[in-house]
Amino acid sequence: MEPRTRWSEVSGGPGAATAYQRRFDDLAAAGMDIHGEAAFVAALVAPPVRVLDAGCGTGRVATQLTALGYHCVGVDADADMIAVAEQRDPATTWVRQDLSRLQLRSQAFELAVLAGNVIPLLAPGTLLAAVQRLVAHLQPGGLVVAGFGLDSAHLPQGCPVTPLEDYDRACEVAGLTLVRRHGTWDREPWRPDSGYAVSVHRWAG
Repeated sequence: MEPRTRWSEVSGGPGAATAYQRRFDDLAAAGMDIHGEAAFVAALVAPPVRVLDAGCGTGRVATQLTALGYHCVGVDADADMIAVAEQRDPATTWVRQDLSRLQLRSQAFELAVLAGNVIPLLAPGTLLAAVQRLVAHLQPGGLVVAGFGLDSAHLPQGCPVTPLEDYDRACEVAGLTLVRRHGTWDREPWRPDSGYAVSVHRWAG
């Protein structure tokens, strides 16, 4: 039996994937830039390297990366999210798997990105396993980039905070080294009182 993620508990059930995507469609229609995460990735590695969008949701980040020339694979535990992603973007490879049990045929990604509060929305007790499975799919020198909220204002309602110290500890156990940390995907400076963190870790291999 697959672990029950916090996303499945706070998402609102059937129709959540469509509503989630509609929110970003509305922002884009209003002229908002919804591709900050993809731009962040592009500043770290150049196409056409392989990128894993871990916890891809409806595929917003992976679809943009594919459009930019990256070889991108999107993975999510939510079947409805994956269904929306497949319908919207048949050019990207989509896989339904829980990150804590990740096992893909290809294990040669240069970068794994976790956007949209993936870390705090993991199933309770699976943080270390998820990070270890991500590392297992990296090339030596590969990067793990994760952005997530650190307080209730930056998290979905009902989602508990995952302390940054817990994430850093899991990364350290998995063999990752912190390279840099920002307060937003726009690379604003990180401060200890920041409500959000974007962390870049490297696996030496």
